[in-house]
Amino acid sequence: MKLIIQIPCYNEAETLEIALNDLPKHIDGIDEIEYLIINDGSKDNTVEVAKNWGVNYVVNFRRNKGLAHGFMAGIDACLRNGADIIVNTDADNQYVAEDIEKLVRPIINGETDIVIGERPIDDTEHFSPLKKKLQHFGSWVVRVASDSDIPDAPSGFRAYSREAAMRLNVTNEYTYTLETIVQAGRERMAQTSVPIRTNGELRPSRLFNSMMGYVKKSMVTIVRAYIMYSPLKTFSIIAVIPMAIGLGIDVRYLFYMARGKGKGHTQSLILGSTLMMIGFVTFVIGLVADLIAKSRKIMEDVQYHVRKMDYDAETERNRK
Repeated sequence: MKLIIQIPCYNEAETLEIALNDLPKHIDGIDEIEYLIINDGSKDNTVEVAKNWGVNYVVNFRRNKGLAHGFMAGIDACLRNGADIIVNTDADNQYVAEDIEKLVRPIINGETDIVIGERPIDDTEHFSPLKKKLQHFGSWVVRVASDSDIPDAPSGFRAYSREAAMRLNVTNEYTYTLETIVQAGRERMAQTSVPIRTNGELRPSRLFNSMMGYVKKSMVTIVRAYIMYSPLKTFSIIAVIPMAIGLGIDVRYLFYMARGKGKGHTQSLILGSTLMMIGFVTFVIGLVADLIAKSRKIMEDVQYHVRKMDYDAETERNRK
């Protein structure tokens, strides 16, 4: 069984070697461990540090494309090089590398396909009280949207089996962490979490410039992913609001009409009927979106089989 540990990097020359030095060289149940970095348009000597350390693979972007693109490019490279398990960790040494064994153990034992590290958020000193509350709230929203029980959704410390990795799709350009959990939950992939430890902060996070910006982008990502995988339910809930209000207004008009006072309330009838039409159109949009979602699911299944043939053939060529 082959494990590849991937690290997305953007100007990480100062901290990368620290993170690499802590990575495990042996794990029981793993025959081979290799290392990969995704150079996301770094302007410093990140690649040189990685190569001098001895990483096996380097994925290079000429310009910065963002965490989501980097993550998927790393997944692609890991699969092409025969990874049975892929672990994603950070270049700033945020996570205790010894806990990689805890991440991969449930996959080795055949218990699950995705494992996400649960950080001790409340005990992390460099997290402000506001950030801790937002982390908990964001994870709760993801649990509701994904129908899962993952307690630390933004955690980037995670492991994927080969099968799960081949089914991943990230459509947003911000981050992979939230969307992949929603996808896995809605597609009924087996996922779980394990408690992990964190190290002290070596540098500030580069994922967001402000807390409100982070919250805004995260919420848009969650809502968009939820609508992608549950469009009919989403649009049906939205449709109920104008339809219910419109129905109430129309009932009120009929009440006045029954009492012979409907002449002065014609505008209520128009408003109520318009709202009910808006609700009906919204529901129809949900039906169309649901059909598109079903088509996308078929395409994802086709994509999975194409990926499997491609990656398996590439792995076989590399072994020769």
